[in-house]
Amino acid sequence: MVTGKIVPENPGLNIIIVGCGKVGSTITEQLYREGHDITVIDKDQRAVQALTDNVDVMSIVGNGASYSVQMEAGIENADLIIAVTGSDELNLLCCTVAKRVGHCDAIARVRNPDYSEEVGYLREKLGLSMIINPDLEAANEIANILCLPSALGVSPFGKGQAQLIRFKLPEGSPISGKKLMDLGAMVKNLRLCAIERDENVYIPNGSFELRSGDAISFVASLRAASGFFEAIGMKTHRIRSAMIIGGGNSAYYLSKRLIGMGISVKIIEIRRERCELLESVLPEAVIIHGDGTDEDLLKEEGIRSVDSFIPLTGLDEENILLTLYARDASNAKVITKINRITFRNVIAGLELGSVVYPKYITAEAIVAYVRAKRNSMESDIETLYHLYDSRAEAVEFTVGAVEGVTGIPLKELKTRGDVVIASINHMGQHIVPGGDDCIREGDNVVIVTTNTGLHDIRDILR
Repeated sequence: MVTGKIVPENPGLNIIIVGCGKVGSTITEQLYREGHDITVIDKDQRAVQALTDNVDVMSIVGNGASYSVQMEAGIENADLIIAVTGSDELNLLCCTVAKRVGHCDAIARVRNPDYSEEVGYLREKLGLSMIINPDLEAANEIANILCLPSALGVSPFGKGQAQLIRFKLPEGSPISGKKLMDLGAMVKNLRLCAIERDENVYIPNGSFELRSGDAISFVASLRAASGFFEAIGMKTHRIRSAMIIGGGNSAYYLSKRLIGMGISVKIIEIRRERCELLESVLPEAVIIHGDGTDEDLLKEEGIRSVDSFIPLTGLDEENILLTLYARDASNAKVITKINRITFRNVIAGLELGSVVYPKYITAEAIVAYVRAKRNSMESDIETLYHLYDSRAEAVEFTVGAVEGVTGIPLKELKTRGDVVIASINHMGQHIVPGGDDCIREGDNVVIVTTNTGLHDIRDILR
């Protein structure tokens, strides 16, 4: 096992982050670790103090949309402003003021479905580099997992051509005790690229021996992944029904996506006025007014026979308890949304199965953008996913003409030992790379590594 962190040659960016809540704190801590100069702004002095107690960044207590506050924060010399307060309108105003005063890029968190349906218009008219919606991103991740219920996580690369898939090897699996080199045709169309065992993360080679309980990540198309799961006895079945507890924005986004996939949706929501709104905007869904934590109601509404169960309440404790109950009361595929980013070891020990963290999804998208902005012109970061509590990461690059990398057979590339080239997308075709394949200009390449912090495709070389 080799772990570490790559330190980029390019200097860090000057970044202003408005909002010191869960999302703002997560982004600040990640970007601080990557060597950027950061100033945080929040009206809540306690939130600012709690963040600056953990990371050594500049801080200002005030209104991030104020011209004078932004000037004090150095907006004229900033490379990027990230507005992630709890108010969509304030975030958009922060970015608008910054674009008028400075010459920086701007990213805004926007959660309201009305705004999210106008993302293209808002980006163009306000000059925003990115609009990020945690609720929508969480809903998309949940929907991706339901496409492959045997998996714990499914994350798309290359516009869905390839997927990063995570699963736990069950007891009695026919591949437990086998070396990767002996799996043969089972892994012909996929790349096993990272394995967690006993709190250690490995980039496996052919002699690596699998064990039951391993948390395995691989890159493949959905078709190849389904074939692999069937070959190892983890039968996949099509999800036809979903029960969602809680009728907030995440439930709305997820329901729209699932209905489009042909999945029947039932939402249980305790607020009558919210039920009435959901009935008007989701006419194809069944909306139940009631307490989703009521065991009798859950039984009455069919928890024992539903294919999937997704608690999306605003309370992590409720979501966790509902998941544990559903695992005991049914055979449904269960996915749990967790808003807090603390106690992850405790949560992992509960065996909840698939867990989605909206805050981390948001942070990953923003960190990927920042790395791309810091990067050279020869390769650009498209997508970033952290694995195993950020001890490994999967990075998708769009590659230019890079000397020493492009046009060279992979078997001749002198790559680092903690790196695997997991996928190449060449002219829209997903390729599981072999030794005779080459990375070519214009390709999208997925790299998985335990040496976190890749900024450039050349970072894979020794």
